[in-house]
Amino acid sequence: MDKELVEFLIRAKKATYAGKGAETTSSREKSHDLIYRDGDYMYYDTYLGTGKFAGEEALWIKDIPYWSMNYIGRVTGDNFSGDFLKEALLLVPEDKPFRGPEKYINGDYTYDCEIDGDYNWFMGRETISYKGAEIYECVFHGGLVE
Repeated sequence: MDKELVEFLIRAKKATYAGKGAETTSSREKSHDLIYRDGDYMYYDTYLGTGKFAGEEALWIKDIPYWSMNYIGRVTGDNFSGDFLKEALLLVPEDKPFRGPEKYINGDYTYDCEIDGDYNWFMGRETISYKGAEIYECVFHGGLVE
């Protein structure tokens, strides 16, 4: 993925879910859909559910699907904070622009993210712990599409 695409993907992620962006019309019954466009690029995030959720992020170049990531997650304990998750996701790293950073801590909350692979083909897992107890998990995978 070239620098321009990575920069677009990071802008898109910050402008949609993580940045509390506005949802667009649902593509399916009760889905949450967020779209970001800039020039020839379009990013689409769609998911179902909240406490237990599944979704897909995808990137198009000139209306041609280029990259996609699927994810599924769940809240597993008390004191989950969606705002903390969004804080972590706003820190999406340039070298692995998929979810949040390898580690992020704010007060009693800790976000951890492990990724194997690169934008061509990857898989990963993120967790949130509150006072040392895991309260959230999400697994994700994706890569280039043709």
